[in-house]
Amino acid sequence: MSTCKVLVTRPKIIDDVLINPGIGFMTFQRFNGDNLNEGKGWTEGFPIVYQDFDGNLENENHPMTSIAYFRIYWKYIEQEKGSYNWELIDKALATARARKQTLMLRIAPYGANDEEDVPAWYRELLGKPPEKFDGPGWMVDAEDPTYAEYFGGFIRALGRRYDGHPDMESVDLSIVGSWGEGIGSNLLTRTTREALVDAYTDSFKETPLVMLLTDKKTNGYGLSQADVGWRVDCLGDVCGKAWEFSDDWSHMNDYYPQQLIRSGMQEAWKKAPVSLEVCWVVQHWKDMGWDIDYIIDQSLKWHISSFNAKSSPIPKEWEPNVNRWLNKMGYRLALRKFSFPETVKPGGKLAFASWWENLGVAPCYKKFPLALRLKGDQSTQVFITDANISDWLPGDSLFDSTVWIPADMPLGNYQLEIAILYGHTHQPAIQLANTGRQPDGWYVLGNVEVQLELESPDVIE
Repeated sequence: MSTCKVLVTRPKIIDDVLINPGIGFMTFQRFNGDNLNEGKGWTEGFPIVYQDFDGNLENENHPMTSIAYFRIYWKYIEQEKGSYNWELIDKALATARARKQTLMLRIAPYGANDEEDVPAWYRELLGKPPEKFDGPGWMVDAEDPTYAEYFGGFIRALGRRYDGHPDMESVDLSIVGSWGEGIGSNLLTRTTREALVDAYTDSFKETPLVMLLTDKKTNGYGLSQADVGWRVDCLGDVCGKAWEFSDDWSHMNDYYPQQLIRSGMQEAWKKAPVSLEVCWVVQHWKDMGWDIDYIIDQSLKWHISSFNAKSSPIPKEWEPNVNRWLNKMGYRLALRKFSFPETVKPGGKLAFASWWENLGVAPCYKKFPLALRLKGDQSTQVFITDANISDWLPGDSLFDSTVWIPADMPLGNYQLEIAILYGHTHQPAIQLANTGRQPDGWYVLGNVEVQLELESPDVIE
């Protein structure tokens, strides 16, 4: 008995920089198309000052991005006890969506001075901060039970409103210290630490959480409650003489590699994102003579998914280095081989086999559906598979499955296509590192004939 032919396609790999959800550079207190910060300065913690937008999403002297990062102090959201100014976050989410971005968010409890203090109503309740907490960067004594009650209560309200929002990329698990960076978290009692961390892990079950890399007890407890990622806010500091307290100490050589091990966060990247932030700005790296390729390679070793350059210009001569970085940062999915039958019948099945390679350094942490599409002159049918692409770690993955053809599918020739979609819109989301992408985001695999009489197919492998 003759068998129906199995077709095999091996899409070509491309080396283009791809702008994909949840990875790459991000804008900071800004959005795609906005002017960058001038010189070597930046702003953070305050409400966004929105710029006039002319419709051009390009970022001059800065890569295009899929993420906008918003960091704001608690005082601006809860100006009155129990009354929340969600409009500040809603507007940022809507603007990000309009600029083809999602929003990464940190609510910092306070900064480092009176202008960056906790909400006025809470300061009035507490009185002046004790002097003994100046050292670890606390504007309030976190052991005061009202801190976990009120700041923790605010975070729970935040989760009730925004957990799972399709435009919310991730939320920083920020509990104490100036700018929410976790300074002094090692000083917390177990009761306080767990109450503050629980406020996040109880409230954000769908939106990824990213913890500041701080200490073993805090990071370890966070990991015990949820799949949390990690972040640090001084990537690039590689030599001494940059800090007043030491001539030979640096984050890159004396803190991050060691603390990543001590905190137990080395394997966290497999389940949740690593998001890193520039120390000062990238131009400062160049002015200091720091090795950009060393910094890039260290971040890739730590499985970076996204990077905050603080919306400051990237030195022109470093663009090739940055493009190399972008082609490894986060996930980079390539379809290596796809096998499928040449013919199918209405009410029958289309069995297929696929080999994928993740050329990046991290998985995709959100469950974007993988779909097939049969596109013909009379009918187009989309088939959502049960692939879980968040399991596709760097390296090779196989996904073999079957989709069923509707019994009323019109006979004829169809173009078989593939795409990874947004879960909420079922529109193409992720660009593959392959040729064959059409203007609507689907990738062509070949042709399938829908006909009535079929022989048994060859083995799909």
